Amino acid sequence: MTQKTRSRSRAARLALLIAVPALALTTACGGAAESSDEGVASVSKAPSTEQTKDGADSSKGGAPKGKSAFYDAQMKYVQCMRKEVDKDFPDPKLSGYLDWAKVDELAENTGKGEISKGGKDGVCTAKMNDAAKLEPRRDTQKEYESMLAHAKCMRANGVSKFTNPQLQDGSVLPGGDPKPGSPEISPDSPTYKQARQACKDKLLDGLDGMQ
Repeated sequence: MTQKTRSRSRAARLALLIAVPALALTTACGGAAESSDEGVASVSKAPSTEQTKDGADSSKGGAPKGKSAFYDAQMKYVQCMRKEVDKDFPDPKLSGYLDWAKVDELAENTGKGEISKGGKDGVCTAKMNDAAKLEPRRDTQKEYESMLAHAKCMRANGVSKFTNPQLQDGSVLPGGDPKPGSPEISPDSPTYKQARQACKDKLLDGLDGMQ
């Protein structure tokens, strides 16, 4: 996969993350904040969005939206992608999240950039959005700290321009290339690939490919 295709792939995931509330890593309220390597920002006065063991949103006492429903919805997206784009589109992880490493590998091996973007002309995007709405609620602070640890690791492994994530209005804005429109980081470089491999475990499940 070329650098341009990889950039589009990550941009598509980021657009989905921002567009769908359940994927926006948001809380009901919270102030904007930025971090440096010396400290970790925190979400001010943000209610917990941790789930109870049965999958219910503990901050609101709402009806359960467990991983099972999320996984089933994600499988409908996978089935659409297999029918419309490529028969080898990978199964989601047991958690329900897509295995982006396998998705990107398939896109690279086949040359089908649309594999990472919901299919040509967004043929399966509606099902991708349906699955996103069933994603279990997240703990924004933990998501932010995970992305921050990943960003620091990327810089420590040679990708010096990799930026930190930011907390803004209770949402997490992923870090990465400082100029996505005119990339300053090459995802095809050996240094970048080695750093990604070394730092992959820093990201919580479902965040791979977001920064």
